[in-house]
Amino acid sequence: MKLKIISGNANVELAKQITKHLGIPLSDAKVSRFSDGEVQVKIVENIRGADCYIIQPTNAPVNEHLMELLIIADALRRASARRIIAVMPYYGYARQDRKSEPRVPITARLVADLLATAGITRVLTMDLHAGQIQGFFDIPVDHLYGMPVLVNYFKEKKLNDLVIVSPDTGGAERARAFAKHFNAELAIIDKRRPCSNEASVMNIIGEVKDKTCIILDDMIDTAGTLTKVADAIKIKGASRIFAAASHGVLSGHAKQKIQDSSIEKVVITDSIPLLNNGPVEKVVVLSIAPLLAEAIMRISNDESISALFL
Repeated sequence: MKLKIISGNANVELAKQITKHLGIPLSDAKVSRFSDGEVQVKIVENIRGADCYIIQPTNAPVNEHLMELLIIADALRRASARRIIAVMPYYGYARQDRKSEPRVPITARLVADLLATAGITRVLTMDLHAGQIQGFFDIPVDHLYGMPVLVNYFKEKKLNDLVIVSPDTGGAERARAFAKHFNAELAIIDKRRPCSNEASVMNIIGEVKDKTCIILDDMIDTAGTLTKVADAIKIKGASRIFAAASHGVLSGHAKQKIQDSSIEKVVITDSIPLLNNGPVEKVVVLSIAPLLAEAIMRISNDESISALFL
């Protein structure tokens, strides 16, 4: 079976690391721009009858990277690829997964439809903002979890008196699963969001006094919620504060907010490339390339993906 790994421009370094773990070269594909900004794609090598994996998280600039993914998929389909699998460790537009108010779109569903229309036959993603987004697809979706990578990091730290803090009620299940690995207590933040990218902490459910706290979320965007939660649990007497998330979006002044906060370390994965356009001393980046490489091999060999997390 021919296995081809193609990368867009969203996270080329991650694609290179995946091919290194697979022991195969990155396929020759040119993804560039015409002078007017349109995406230009050319698959240089023969991929007829091959399983083609497009490594392309849809991080910022999200629309550029999404269009690259769709156009690469179309090029592969027209070149007679056997299967086209979109490897999207970060799924952009995932937060627009429902009608939270009148006359707004469900953009996460729209993106799912676009991917299938472009010829993608399967999606491999990680830590979706809401698990039910898998139901937006009419093609198979393999949903990975970055939790094992994060758990291993904190186990090596050998932290005592741990409390896992969920920054909102929606993430309580994720935090509870994380806490089980450490036999740790759980705390939940009662949060209100008066508008987009702005949150306020209303109440803390659970005991954090004199505890080492790990604030766990699926993504860190502006870091507004994260730093407010850190401030709140610090006031309540938390002795040490860490944070962990699968996706480090880190938009706007997020890095500076983290740097100025009481958080010791923020641990993220390389699902999104960390751009060094600001302070990053407190940010630790863990690689998910081995996890994605193993998942790719299992898909190609028609083996179980869920067995990775048993």
